[in-house]
Amino acid sequence: MPRQQVVGPDEAGMRLDRWFRLHFPALTHGRLEKLLRTGQVRINGGRTKASLRLEAGQMVRIPPPVTADASPPPPRRDKPPAVDDELAAQLAGRILYRDRHILALAKPAGLAVQGGSKTSRHLDGALGGLRFGADDAPRLVHRLDKDTGGVLLLARDRKTAAELTAAFRGRAVRKIYWALVTGNPRPEAGRINVGLHKVSGGQGQRVVASDDGKRAVSLYRTEARAGGRATWLSLMPLSGRTHQLRVHCQAMGHPVVGDGKYGGRQAFLGDPVAGRLHLHARAIEIPRPGGALRISAPLDGHMLETWRFLGFEAEPKEDPFAAFEGQG
Repeated sequence: MPRQQVVGPDEAGMRLDRWFRLHFPALTHGRLEKLLRTGQVRINGGRTKASLRLEAGQMVRIPPPVTADASPPPPRRDKPPAVDDELAAQLAGRILYRDRHILALAKPAGLAVQGGSKTSRHLDGALGGLRFGADDAPRLVHRLDKDTGGVLLLARDRKTAAELTAAFRGRAVRKIYWALVTGNPRPEAGRINVGLHKVSGGQGQRVVASDDGKRAVSLYRTEARAGGRATWLSLMPLSGRTHQLRVHCQAMGHPVVGDGKYGGRQAFLGDPVAGRLHLHARAIEIPRPGGALRISAPLDGHMLETWRFLGFEAEPKEDPFAAFEGQG
């Protein structure tokens, strides 16, 4: 006889196939897909798919073959991934916000979020040292480019990770970036509505502006100018395309300072302004129970040095979202 098993509160947001892997590790994915196609596995009495995100309290129908054959395999003896303790200690000093569910860090420019074939030191390798009493390491729910510093959000449990991931995908999260761009954009504030698509070439993958590309919209506002050479912009992306702000600034004719990938020689002002990318994730607003949560990251590193050299106010008191209210 089939039986019913309830989804627990800590399992909310988990994919159905991962839920089965947790509870019935001997059940192969192929067998699960067959049980789903034939309607033997159901959620609250209805047919479903392996990719379904579960909700607490849902009833999962477990057919007899699963119950009979689901003996767990021998325990794995894999070593836990090594933790970069030195980097974890540095990041612990860059915490912007922490509660039971969320951790926000001021990611330094130049630090990759995840590893790769040529990246041995990265934020992901230090997350095991940022538990602060939680059972699990915090989880990444969005990304920042290696050369972009600022607010990086982490979830401290699976349920919150699912909620925040859904919020990012649903555009319920608002973000403000600061950039130093070359020249003086006109008008001083506006909307950039330029499609984007990815292309591959001899220098790797790039994003290019195109009328037939995927829809991408960004808002911008001028905060201050350094004569006719450079401008401090606040930017709010209304879509989430790869390198969106960098390509949108270049499409305006005012590339982000230090962005040789998209701006070429025009992106460099020369000494004493650093030749590194001048893009900073200034603030983020996320929906949370009881109201929106806003977190801001101060400038540091080469961007702070540039702001001081140009005479810009590095920590203005104005709400960074105020200029864009009603425009999202």
